[in-house]
Amino acid sequence: MAADSLEQELERRVDALGFEFVELERAGSKARPVLRVRIDRPDSTPGHGVSVDDCIRVSRELEAYLDAREDLPDRYVLEVSSPGLERPLVRRRDFERFAGREVAVRGTTTLAGRGRRLEGVLLGIGGEGADERVRIRLGDGAELEIPRSEIARAHLVYRWDRA
Repeated sequence: MAADSLEQELERRVDALGFEFVELERAGSKARPVLRVRIDRPDSTPGHGVSVDDCIRVSRELEAYLDAREDLPDRYVLEVSSPGLERPLVRRRDFERFAGREVAVRGTTTLAGRGRRLEGVLLGIGGEGADERVRIRLGDGAELEIPRSEIARAHLVYRWDRA
Protein backbone atom coordinates (compact mmCIF):
# COMPACT_ATOMS: atom_id res chain seq x y z
CA MET A 1 0.00 0.00 0.00
CA ALA A 2 1.44 3.39 -0.97
CA ALA A 3 2.11 6.15 1.56
CA ASP A 4 -0.75 8.27 0.20
CA SER A 5 -3.16 5.36 0.63
CA LEU A 6 -2.01 4.97 4.26
CA GLU A 7 -2.88 8.59 4.96
CA GLN A 8 -6.21 8.26 3.13
CA GLU A 9 -7.11 5.14 5.10
CA LEU A 10 -6.17 6.74 8.42
CA GLU A 11 -8.25 9.78 7.51
CA ARG A 12 -11.23 7.59 6.63
CA ARG A 13 -10.98 5.71 9.92
CA VAL A 14 -10.56 8.88 12.03
CA ASP A 15 -13.53 10.51 10.29
CA ALA A 16 -15.64 7.37 10.88
CA LEU A 17 -14.98 7.76 14.62
CA GLY A 18 -16.47 11.26 14.51
CA PHE A 19 -13.21 13.20 14.59
CA GLU A 20 -11.51 15.36 12.01
CA PHE A 21 -8.20 14.11 10.60
CA VAL A 22 -5.83 17.09 10.60
CA GLU A 23 -2.56 15.61 9.39
CA LEU A 24 -0.16 12.69 9.39
CA GLU A 25 3.50 13.41 10.09
CA ARG A 26 6.04 10.69 9.40
CA ALA A 27 9.31 10.50 11.33
CA GLY A 28 11.68 7.88 12.67
CA SER A 29 13.44 5.32 10.53
CA LYS A 30 12.40 2.60 8.11
CA ALA A 31 12.94 -0.01 10.84
CA ARG A 32 11.08 2.04 13.48
CA PRO A 33 8.73 4.51 11.79
CA VAL A 34 6.90 7.08 13.88
CA LEU A 35 3.40 7.99 12.72
CA ARG A 36 2.09 11.20 14.30
CA VAL A 37 -1.63 11.61 13.72
CA ARG A 38 -3.25 14.89 14.71
CA ILE A 39 -7.00 14.89 15.21
CA ASP A 40 -9.58 17.51 16.09
CA ARG A 41 -13.26 17.75 16.84
CA PRO A 42 -15.28 19.30 14.01
CA ASP A 43 -16.85 21.72 16.51
CA SER A 44 -13.74 22.48 18.58
CA THR A 45 -12.94 25.88 20.00
CA PRO A 46 -9.77 26.93 21.86
CA GLY A 47 -9.71 25.10 25.18
CA HIS A 48 -12.58 22.78 24.16
CA GLY A 49 -11.12 20.34 21.71
CA VAL A 50 -9.69 16.87 21.77
CA SER A 51 -9.22 15.19 25.15
CA VAL A 52 -6.69 12.59 26.24
CA ASP A 53 -9.51 10.02 26.26
CA ASP A 54 -10.29 10.93 22.63
CA CYS A 55 -6.66 10.34 21.67
CA ILE A 56 -6.62 6.99 23.48
CA ARG A 57 -9.81 5.88 21.71
CA VAL A 58 -8.53 6.84 18.26
CA SER A 59 -5.12 5.32 18.97
CA ARG A 60 -6.65 1.96 19.92
CA GLU A 61 -8.80 1.92 16.81
CA LEU A 62 -5.90 2.79 14.51
CA GLU A 63 -3.49 0.33 16.16
CA ALA A 64 -5.73 -2.61 15.26
CA TYR A 65 -5.61 -1.56 11.61
CA LEU A 66 -1.88 -0.73 11.59
CA ASP A 67 -0.93 -4.00 13.35
CA ALA A 68 -2.57 -5.94 10.51
CA ARG A 69 -0.60 -4.13 7.78
CA GLU A 70 2.15 -6.26 6.31
CA ASP A 71 4.08 -3.28 4.90
CA LEU A 72 4.55 -1.68 8.33
CA PRO A 73 7.29 -2.98 10.69
CA ASP A 74 6.17 -4.42 14.02
CA ARG A 75 8.19 -1.75 15.82
CA TYR A 76 6.26 1.27 14.52
CA VAL A 77 5.28 4.02 16.94
CA LEU A 78 1.86 5.65 16.77
CA GLU A 79 1.29 9.03 18.40
CA VAL A 80 -2.23 10.49 18.36
CA SER A 81 -2.66 14.05 19.60
CA SER A 82 -4.68 17.20 19.28
CA PRO A 83 -3.45 19.78 16.77
CA GLY A 84 -2.73 22.21 19.61
CA LEU A 85 -3.64 25.86 19.99
CA GLU A 86 -1.68 26.80 16.89
CA ARG A 87 -3.49 24.26 14.76
CA PRO A 88 -2.00 23.60 11.33
CA LEU A 89 -4.14 24.54 8.34
CA VAL A 90 -3.71 21.74 5.86
CA ARG A 91 -6.86 21.30 3.80
CA ARG A 92 -9.18 23.69 2.01
CA ARG A 93 -11.80 23.10 4.69
CA ASP A 94 -9.33 24.44 7.29
CA PHE A 95 -8.94 27.74 5.43
CA GLU A 96 -12.74 27.99 5.16
CA ARG A 97 -13.48 27.00 8.77
CA PHE A 98 -10.97 29.36 10.38
CA ALA A 99 -11.75 32.50 8.36
CA GLY A 100 -11.65 35.48 10.72
CA ARG A 101 -8.87 34.01 12.89
CA GLU A 102 -5.24 35.08 13.10
CA VAL A 103 -2.90 32.92 11.06
CA ALA A 104 0.75 32.64 10.12
CA VAL A 105 1.82 31.39 6.72
CA ARG A 106 5.29 30.42 5.56
CA GLY A 107 6.02 30.42 1.88
CA THR A 108 8.10 28.24 -0.34
CA THR A 109 9.46 31.60 -1.58
CA THR A 110 8.74 35.25 -0.82
CA LEU A 111 4.96 35.77 -0.53
CA ALA A 112 3.45 38.72 -2.40
CA GLY A 113 6.78 40.55 -2.18
CA ARG A 114 6.40 40.79 1.61
CA GLY A 115 8.60 38.01 2.99
CA ARG A 116 8.58 34.27 3.50
CA ARG A 117 6.54 34.45 6.72
CA LEU A 118 3.40 36.54 7.08
CA GLU A 119 0.86 36.94 9.87
CA GLY A 120 -2.61 38.37 9.60
CA VAL A 121 -6.31 37.63 9.68
CA LEU A 122 -7.46 34.83 7.42
CA LEU A 123 -10.20 36.15 5.15
CA GLY A 124 -10.87 32.84 3.40
CA ILE A 125 -9.94 30.88 0.31
CA GLY A 126 -11.12 31.17 -3.26
CA GLY A 127 -10.54 29.49 -6.57
CA GLU A 128 -10.33 25.81 -7.32
CA GLY A 129 -7.54 23.28 -7.76
CA ALA A 130 -4.28 24.85 -8.91
CA ASP A 131 -5.93 28.31 -8.80
CA GLU A 132 -6.72 28.26 -5.06
CA ARG A 133 -5.78 31.53 -3.38
CA VAL A 134 -5.67 32.23 0.36
CA ARG A 135 -6.81 35.73 1.35
CA ILE A 136 -5.14 37.40 4.33
CA ARG A 137 -5.37 40.88 5.87
CA LEU A 138 -2.03 41.96 7.32
CA GLY A 139 -1.60 44.16 10.39
CA ASP A 140 -1.08 47.24 8.21
CA GLY A 141 -4.50 46.67 6.59
CA ALA A 142 -3.16 45.34 3.28
CA GLU A 143 -5.19 42.46 1.88
CA LEU A 144 -3.24 39.83 -0.02
CA GLU A 145 -4.22 36.87 -2.15
CA ILE A 146 -1.57 34.19 -1.97
CA PRO A 147 -1.59 31.15 -4.26
CA ARG A 148 -2.05 28.16 -1.96
CA SER A 149 0.62 26.32 -3.94
CA GLU A 150 3.17 28.87 -2.63
CA ILE A 151 2.31 28.19 1.02
CA ALA A 152 4.63 25.62 2.61
CA ARG A 153 2.97 25.75 6.04
CA ALA A 154 0.08 27.61 7.66
CA HIS A 155 -1.25 27.58 11.22
CA LEU A 156 -3.49 29.47 13.61
CA VAL A 157 -1.79 32.03 15.85
CA TYR A 158 -2.58 31.94 19.56
CA ARG A 159 -1.82 35.11 21.49
CA TRP A 160 -0.89 34.12 25.02
CA ASP A 161 -1.13 37.73 26.23
CA ARG A 162 -4.82 37.79 25.22
CA ALA A 163 -5.74 34.45 26.80
